[in-house]
Amino acid sequence: MLATLRKSSLARRPPHIMELRDYVRILHKNWMLITAFTLIGVCIAAGASLLMKPSFEAGTQLYVSVRNESQASGELVQGSNFARQSVQSYVNIVATESVLGPVIQELGLDTTTEALAKRVSSSAPLNTSLIDIRVSGEDPKETAEIANAIGASFITLVQEELEVIESGTEASPVKLTTVQPAETPTSPVSPRVPLNIALGALVGLALGVGIAVLRNVLDTRIHSLHDIEQVTDAPLLGGIAFDPEAKQRPLIVHADPRNPRAESFRTLRTNLQFLAVNEESENRGKSFVVSSAGPSEGKSTTTANLAIALAESGARVALVDGDLRLPKVADNMGLEGGVGMTDVLIGRAELADVLQRWGAGQLYVLPAGKVPPNPSELLGSKGMELLLETLNEHFDYVLIDTPPLLLVTDAAVVSKHTNGTVLVAASGSTRKPALEMAVRTLAAGGGHLRGVVITMLPTKGPDSYGYGAYGYGTDHWAQTSQSAEKRTARGEKRRSRGQS
Repeated sequence: MLATLRKSSLARRPPHIMELRDYVRILHKNWMLITAFTLIGVCIAAGASLLMKPSFEAGTQLYVSVRNESQASGELVQGSNFARQSVQSYVNIVATESVLGPVIQELGLDTTTEALAKRVSSSAPLNTSLIDIRVSGEDPKETAEIANAIGASFITLVQEELEVIESGTEASPVKLTTVQPAETPTSPVSPRVPLNIALGALVGLALGVGIAVLRNVLDTRIHSLHDIEQVTDAPLLGGIAFDPEAKQRPLIVHADPRNPRAESFRTLRTNLQFLAVNEESENRGKSFVVSSAGPSEGKSTTTANLAIALAESGARVALVDGDLRLPKVADNMGLEGGVGMTDVLIGRAELADVLQRWGAGQLYVLPAGKVPPNPSELLGSKGMELLLETLNEHFDYVLIDTPPLLLVTDAAVVSKHTNGTVLVAASGSTRKPALEMAVRTLAAGGGHLRGVVITMLPTKGPDSYGYGAYGYGTDHWAQTSQSAEKRTARGEKRRSRGQS
């Protein structure tokens, strides 16, 4: 059965495809990491550039021609073609021992032919009779001298040794002329500090973005609505912002009604009222199980505040502590929890005697009572079914706080006799595999998932629920109150002038 549910769940879930908004969210969420890697890349490139010794480059250019005394047009063309063909061969001779050896001796260089050859490059532009010789080095003046010396040595080698008439009495038919002597370079060609810094920034940026995307792919925690959509097609009923003082004041709807978190519970109340309009409500009443995948995800606090918000709307609400292993409802509501549901289920007490009214509205709390040795058996008993039927007859809404689904089967057992289950998932804490397994566990037990509530949402950043967009912040309430006071004062002034 579990295998069948697993296949159906995977078939129903849409595949995760990265969209533009996902990349924007990743960049927004990891902007500090990306900035840090970009700065590191800039610093490494700048440091490497400063540590590198500057390298200068000087170049000379030679022109290759063929001597022709007849000046006939046909022979001129043949000579020009011969020069172009010879240039490609001459290029490979520049960095040889025959050219560089005399240069080392002439300038008295403390180097070898192989070492000097690594500093020399030669090329011939396409379809030309030109030869470019370039030399690199750390001393700009020496670099220019070597380039000019190589050019002169190369001319001597070609004209006096390679391209000569056999008789030796006539001049070489090939003539090489220096058309551009090497000049002392004024600025180094390496390192190129601006270019290196730009490349370092790009590499750092790419590395930072790559790590950010990898972190997002490997992060299996729930953060937003998009993460919920990957696990289940159940609707998102609401988002509750993170409050560091939640443990000190868990009942925020009662303690601070104008708080943004209190308004988010009222939004959750409205969405739950829409969910209650179905066929299950006619058969089983408007009863809902509230559970989570694991502990410490805010389900008990969510259940209590939701019950208070429903009671504020004028509904008769029963808040039942169905967590017979670690009950919290009585402590959160400030009530005595020594006697409760377990006493009713074993026939020790009547329901009317253990129900405790809370606040000025129509909210009644049924504590868990003493922790029994067999919680699952009690929750799945016929007495529990009758208890829920009685509560549904007398109350508009019944909310049951139950243990986490992945720890015990209590929530799935109770869910079969209710309108459905509301799963609570904590942002940044609940993991997608855990939530998915909770959904499967609930389905395997015959329960029905009605929706998901995300708790502990950050108030800022890409994963925030965006309360400010709706104007429910403290500043909004302060401005509203001040505006109301000003309107009242203006109205009183107008009435006083009218009476006078």
